[in-house]
Amino acid sequence: MMKNFILIPDSFKGTLSSREICDIMASAIRKFVPDARIQSIPVADGGEGTVDAFLTALGGKKVCVPVTGPKFDKLEGFYGILDEKKTVDEENKSVKTAVVEMAACAGLPLVYNRKNPEKTTTYGVGELFLHAIQNGCRKIILGLGGSCTNDAGTGAAAACGVQFYKENGKSFIPTGGTLHEIAKIDASEINPLLKEVEIVTMCDINNPFCGPTGAAYVFAPQKGADAEMVQRLDDGLRHCGKIIQRDLRKTDIFTLPGAGAAGGMGGGMHAFFGSKLQMGIETVLDTVHFDTLLRDTDLVFTGEGKIDDQSLRGKVIWGIAGRTRRANVPLVVVTGDIGENIDPIYDRGVTAIFSINHTAVPLSVARRRARQDMASEMENLLCLLTLTDKSAVK
Repeated sequence: MMKNFILIPDSFKGTLSSREICDIMASAIRKFVPDARIQSIPVADGGEGTVDAFLTALGGKKVCVPVTGPKFDKLEGFYGILDEKKTVDEENKSVKTAVVEMAACAGLPLVYNRKNPEKTTTYGVGELFLHAIQNGCRKIILGLGGSCTNDAGTGAAAACGVQFYKENGKSFIPTGGTLHEIAKIDASEINPLLKEVEIVTMCDINNPFCGPTGAAYVFAPQKGADAEMVQRLDDGLRHCGKIIQRDLRKTDIFTLPGAGAAGGMGGGMHAFFGSKLQMGIETVLDTVHFDTLLRDTDLVFTGEGKIDDQSLRGKVIWGIAGRTRRANVPLVVVTGDIGENIDPIYDRGVTAIFSINHTAVPLSVARRRARQDMASEMENLLCLLTLTDKSAVK
């Protein structure tokens, strides 16, 4: 009989959080399988809530610390330190790991109605890095998402000791609007402890550093930029990239997929910190040792608001399915809506897909009843699964 379950859903954007879905799924499972062993892993996408999701999955603590906000104001930021017993390296040695979400000190909600990506900074992100390192962390997971910045991560780099100089030789902290003023970058004084730290950057987009599909043109408008500002920001990124190529020898800054994430922060993390950019779901799966958990698992439940062709492009379900297929563990998707042309996802490793929407209602109505519909669908599924188990025993 099935007793071991992993719950690893994505959120239903604007409707149910990943954590809420885990709770609903777990409640239904325990109703039908009282002695079930359940591992809940809320999926973090890198934006707001990333720290809480990791702490829910692995345990640990949230650390609050005063940092520089996006407008160079002071605010209380935070990061998470994961339970060391559950974060080990390839040699099974404990690695003290911090989770930082840049939205904690450079997120859009922090600027309210004062959006201006020419003026905002990621300086506070670097301060969080330094605090985590001083706290003994030797691995940092950074979530990109929900940023109000377009400074290519120069603020975070400056906080950690990288020097940026103007033509007159004066050092300064660049913002999106002053990237074009960078004449020289000197990374020789970066905090030496950073050389002992592995930094993994969660990045779910492949936009380049600059250009028509780059950071400024694609993402700056939602941060308050008009057409003229977008052009200035893109010019600044291009100039900054050329200085990075020359002074830091990062010749791939313009071709690196994901470099345009979070106002060029993806490129900055690579250039200034030597961080690798990795799909968010792969980071989550690696961090929770998903492959190891699968060895004792009978069934995995996942889900997202809508499964469609976007789901086939390396997102949450795609990433999970690849792992469950290799481990020969069934994977059931519970979703809000099922789109067309999704057959490849079955070949990837999905066993079955179920929609919680059984009545044709507008999205506004479906959102209000999503919790009860999710609970109902999970109970129907558990009825079927337990019936199948009983038949197998007979």
